[in-house]
Amino acid sequence: MKRVVVTGIGGITPLGHDWAQIEPRLRAFRNAARRMPEWDYFDALNSRLGCPVDDFTLPDWPRRHLRSMGRVAQLAVAASERALHDAGLHGNTEIADGRMGVAYGSSGGSIEPVRVMGRMLETGSMQGVTATSYIQMMAHTTAVNVGVFFGLKGRIIPTSSACTSGSQAIGFGFEAIQQGKQQLMLCGGAEELSGPGVAVFDTLFATSTRNDEPQLTPRPFDRARDGLVVGEGATTLVLEEYEHAKARGARIYAEIVGFGCNSDGNHITQPTSETMAAAMRLALNDAQLAPEAIGYVSAHGTATDRGDVAESHATADVLGTRVPISSMKSYVGHTLGACGALESWWAIEMMRGGWFAPTINLTDIDPACAELDYVVGTGRDIDTPYVMNNNFAFGGINTSLIFKAHA
Repeated sequence: MKRVVVTGIGGITPLGHDWAQIEPRLRAFRNAARRMPEWDYFDALNSRLGCPVDDFTLPDWPRRHLRSMGRVAQLAVAASERALHDAGLHGNTEIADGRMGVAYGSSGGSIEPVRVMGRMLETGSMQGVTATSYIQMMAHTTAVNVGVFFGLKGRIIPTSSACTSGSQAIGFGFEAIQQGKQQLMLCGGAEELSGPGVAVFDTLFATSTRNDEPQLTPRPFDRARDGLVVGEGATTLVLEEYEHAKARGARIYAEIVGFGCNSDGNHITQPTSETMAAAMRLALNDAQLAPEAIGYVSAHGTATDRGDVAESHATADVLGTRVPISSMKSYVGHTLGACGALESWWAIEMMRGGWFAPTINLTDIDPACAELDYVVGTGRDIDTPYVMNNNFAFGGINTSLIFKAHA
């Protein structure tokens, strides 16, 4: 089995687009949530909160590429371009000869073409429907736009699996390289923010309605949590076979050593603690690690009632009560298809720097949650060679990734 390392990272997030921007904002312990006045148009929407990327400027890309991209694909391609530059591979002919593949996902495609298609059904008018409407709205729009934009001819693995889209992409890309099918993979996830995207959770009474105090929500694992806040963004990791990376003198951020993925097989929207725990054990077995080797867990931590409780008990069942854990969704909300990649990126960077951000707004741990070492306050200095990132999605899809520090 081949070793797999991370040699490039690119992101577009509500807190910034590189770690030099993001880390100081994490250390300021303020989130990116704000009221979204444009959603006042939706009269029955309870939550008016979001974590948007307000400073994304569309690059000067060729029109032939832009035609097939909605916002979610634009974010994915922009993050991937940054990642390839970071890895020293942008413009390298080697990536377009079949050696590099793509594993990428989002919860769905862009919302604007869905709107015009809906209007067609409602009124019979095809105004706004174009030859690329479907390309922009299809579930695999991020994966194929990334592949076409960079001329990649390796395998394409679309991972449209809601909140595990990004983590499944990393895991499946890891396995493709590990098994010798590809030398390089562009892996990640993206999501665009929209009112309908919030309505998905609002109708389940799973969104925060602290509309007049956005700085105080979301509150993962807190007794006073009242739901999630939806965010947006994209993150791409360049995965590379270790000997290939070493031969070209690439900078290595971390090594991927474990991936676990399974399904609850039980309920579409209600999580199951036992199978969450099983996914973590699969990752540990894959990495051939004992539970005590994990020095930090990046939690899924959505700030939903049942989700936080189930996840915390699964974590305690597998790793015990001593493991430090925090949720990055307390800063940027739930970025849905992007979160698995974004949170993996931040976990890697925090492991490299030895400082781990706390869960903000966690002031009164819910007694229904398991006893864990919840990182709060000013964060934690931790020297550990292994971190775990966990994500759980609608449909009972569970993922767990383990990253190892590179000396």
